Formats: sequence, C-alpha cells, structure tokens
Amino acid sequence: MKKTFIWICISIFAMSNANAQDVSLDLQKRPLFDTIAQAAKWNGMKNKVDVSFGNSNTRYAQDVFPEIKSQNNLTLTAWKGEKLNAQIMVWAKTNVPSIRVAITDLKSNNGHIISKSNSYTGFVDYVITDEFKGGCGYRKPENFDSSLVADPINTMVSSVALKKNTVQPIWVSINVPSNAPEGNYVATVTVNADKSYQLKLNVKVVNKTLPAPSQWVFNLDFWQHPAAIARVHNEKLWSDAHFASMKKYYTMLANAGQKNITASIVNEPWGHQTYDDYPSLIKWIKKKDGSWVYDYSLFDKYISFVMSCGINQRINCYSMVPWKVAFQYYDEGLAKDTVFTEEIGSEAYNVFWSSMLKDFTKHLKQKGWFSITAIAMDERPMPAMQSVIKLLKEIDKDWKITLAGDYHPEIEKDIFDYCIASRWSFPEDVLQLRQQQGKLSTWYTCCTEKYPNGFTFSPPAEHVWLGWYTAAKNMDGYLRWAYNSWPKEPLKDSRFTAWPAGDTYQVYPGPMTSIRFEKLIEGIQDFEKIRILKEQYKKNGEEEKLKKLEIALMKFEIEKLSQQTAEEMVKEAKLILNVL
Repeated sequence: MKKTFIWICISIFAMSNANAQDVSLDLQKRPLFDTIAQAAKWNGMKNKVDVSFGNSNTRYAQDVFPEIKSQNNLTLTAWKGEKLNAQIMVWAKTNVPSIRVAITDLKSNNGHIISKSNSYTGFVDYVITDEFKGGCGYRKPENFDSSLVADPINTMVSSVALKKNTVQPIWVSINVPSNAPEGNYVATVTVNADKSYQLKLNVKVVNKTLPAPSQWVFNLDFWQHPAAIARVHNEKLWSDAHFASMKKYYTMLANAGQKNITASIVNEPWGHQTYDDYPSLIKWIKKKDGSWVYDYSLFDKYISFVMSCGINQRINCYSMVPWKVAFQYYDEGLAKDTVFTEEIGSEAYNVFWSSMLKDFTKHLKQKGWFSITAIAMDERPMPAMQSVIKLLKEIDKDWKITLAGDYHPEIEKDIFDYCIASRWSFPEDVLQLRQQQGKLSTWYTCCTEKYPNGFTFSPPAEHVWLGWYTAAKNMDGYLRWAYNSWPKEPLKDSRFTAWPAGDTYQVYPGPMTSIRFEKLIEGIQDFEKIRILKEQYKKNGEEEKLKKLEIALMKFEIEKLSQQTAEEMVKEAKLILNVL
C-alpha cells in the first residue's frame, strides 16, 4: 500500500508587515520516497545558505530543493526604455532570521550611470493554487489538487525570514531610461542572509528605443474592479480614501500600457460572478410622472479620475446585454429600487434603453467623451447583439460597440473593438480591412484555455508568449476579464468558486505586482519591438531581416504549446530578435 502523509508548507505573506503565517494544505500529499529524497538534498548542501541567479520564467517551489547551477553573474540585453526582470534564489538548510537585498547604480566603462532609483527588488511570496482540470465550472477545493505557488512580488517589506529547507525567490526589475547611452552596464546586487553575498548584473543597452507605455500600440484591456479595492483596504466605497487607493493600482496598470476604462453603467453587468459587488456608476431614477433622470455625477468623477491615472484612450461601458437581464433603477412612485427584466429586443426593452441612450449620448458629447466611448458586451449571443446594434445606430450612427466573444461575420462590420476568443481567428482579408478602417481586433483567454493563460499555476513564460502570438496574428492586443477581482483572501489563497486559481486577478492588494503581471509587460514590450523592427525593415527595404522575423513569428501557434513549452518558443524567438 502506498504511504502518504499530509505535507505542511510555510508561506510568507505580507501586506503591511513581514510576519510569516502557517498555511496547511490538507489536499497536497507527497509520496514518502520523494520526501526522503528531498531531505537528502537539503542535508547534502555544502553551505548552510546558497544564493544564485535563477530563471525568471520559473516558479520555484518553496519546499523543493532548487536544481539550478550556481550563478553569480547574469547578463541581460535591453532597449532604451525597456523594463528588465531577473530572479535571485536564496535557499538554506538552516533558519535565516533576516534576508535583505540592495542594488547599486548601473555603471558603464565610459562613465555613464543608470541610477539605482530605476531599479527595485521584491520578495516573491506564495499563495495557494489548484489545477486546470476542466477549467470553467463551479468547483469544490477538495476535488482539486492544491499547492503553494510563487507569484506575488512583495516590495512593501525590507526583509523576510527564511525557514530551513525552503527557498526564497527575490525579484529584480530595472527600468532602463529612454535616454540611457548605449553601452555595457554593471550593477552589484547584495543579498544579506547569514552573511553578505554579491552578484553581478550586467545590462547591455543597445541603440534602439521603446516608446513610453502610454505610446505603446498594443491594446491592453484588463478590466478594473473598484469595489474590490475598497474592500481589501477597508474603505468606504467612493470615499476620498478609496480614490487614493485606486490611484496606486490604476497607475500601475497604466504603466503596463492599459488603454481602456472599465465603466459599469448598470448594476452587476456580469450577474455578480465575483466576490465583490460591481455597482453602477450611473444612478437610474424613474420619476413619479414616468419620466427618467440619470445621475452621472459618479460616472463623471470616476472617468475623470481614471484618466488622470494615465488610462485615457477608451471608455467601455458595460452593459446593455448583461449576463442576467435585471436592470436596477430607483422608482420614486414606489419609493424603492426596482428591476426591469423585459427581454432584449422587445418593445419594452427598446423604450427602456432609448430614453437612457439619448440622454447618455448628449451627456458624453457635452463632456467630449463620445468619440472614445463604446457600449461593451461580453460573450453575448448574436441575436441579442443584433438587436442592440440596431437600437444604438438608431440613436446615433456614430455609437461605437465593443464585443468580447465568438467571431460572428454577420455583425463584424458593426463592432469597433472586436475581441475574439483564442479558438477563433480573424479572416486575413477582414483583419486587413479592419486595420485600414481604424478598428481594433484583439483576442482573449479565460477559464476555457489550459494554455496559454495567466492562472497562478500557469508557466510565467506563457504571459510573454501572448505578446508574440498577438504579433504573429497581426492583431492589436489582448484582453483579460479581471485585473483585480480578488477572492476573499488573495494574499493567501488564489482559488475561487468557479474557475482555475488566479483567473480572477493578476495583481495583489498593496498594490503588489506579480510574476504573471511582470511577464505580461515583457511580452508587450516584445510586441512593440517586433512592430518597430517590421516598420523599419519595410521602410528601409531590409527584406532579409524582415523574412527572418516573419519566420520566427510563424512558430507561434496555440496548438504547438502541446509539444513545446512557451519558454522554449520565446527563448528561441528572442535570440533572433536580439540579433536583428
């Protein structure tokens, strides 16, 4: 009979302090022979503590001896304006009361300096994750294998403790200034553990420049969730304190190149599928005489606020076709909140929405926002979409419409921002015409796809792979439904009731970035490099270089991820990109 035992892991979780918490995973079991083998590896360490550069595309298990070749020197290549990532590993067979890390200025041989203020380090924390196992559908934790996984990057503490026979990853990020002179730069990273360890980080800055994130062409659309931020910070919704907290998260998202504001114009556009509420930014009021009044004060304040954070190119309003047809409004005659439930496309539905849309159109034009605003729908059936399109165009022919879902050629021409599920592709002629017309053609993943994806258990390189795939398919960007729709305790447990762990968020309360989020930015930067090089090669007639780049992109097909890892594919392609 196979013997197993309950494996208990220790994880460091910190938002405002560095106090460690014990997390018991009553589902994760480890074979006895594996436990013995691991113990032998830890006991066989020559040193009490080892420090080395690791692989930034690897999630190192907290309690598994890291099988890496010790490396105290790392070289990275960067464009001017690029953000670089590296990962340092600390592992020990004894308790280490405190680990601290520091990085110096980057200095070149000819005296140029990239200030250390452009760099930051963070301790990688661990959260509970599960497994794909069918993807979508309500799930019970006991039916899925659970484990601790590296993902949050904690920049809010200056030191952490390390338990014996465990690993502590350290994340290093460097923002290369856009005006940095070309050259080879060197920085020293010092890790203070049982003693001081020094590692050399070399950065080769080439004579090519990435634009600022606000100027990236890549269309990133991560849906924001204001109420979740209020809840984790224990702040009153829409209070001054709440807006101050949101600013940190939205600025971080803008710095990743986010283009779209997620605006709820009805209560619960997605039928309350998240842990927190999704309230409307617009108050709908039916007067006693049957007329309607729409209070846009919160909508205006919120949109102006998000724009001030740097997310200012588009406003996507959810939604005329929610997941549950139940539009809440306040009825003054009844002196209570009431719900409208008539069928989409019915006469009553059209009357209900026509009043609002006419008023909303007028208001948006007064604010100067109409041209960047769209009525947005998510995975809605084509008949409902056709009804809504007809109504919107009757109100104003210039209304923009956004849809994330299946590809429907019957309505394609009416969709300004069409985001298709990963199983679909735009016909080449359609894609070219859309680009000529200035329309956006993007794609998304959700709980359906095992890969590529951004779950907490997904290989980090899959987020880099997304940027390459977008470039390979000549699309404009990528959408993911949740930037910060956190479960109950996101810093401890990334699982949720309906989808694979981590599906509901990409960053952590704090705000804290994540391995996933940093790798997404890396992929977007690669997309921008590809775009810039293709434009350059076409302009200069460098056909051979263009051909090499196109051949590298041809390998990025979702089906190939079943045969080759995202890391392998990206690594091969980056070698070509760096040479070009």
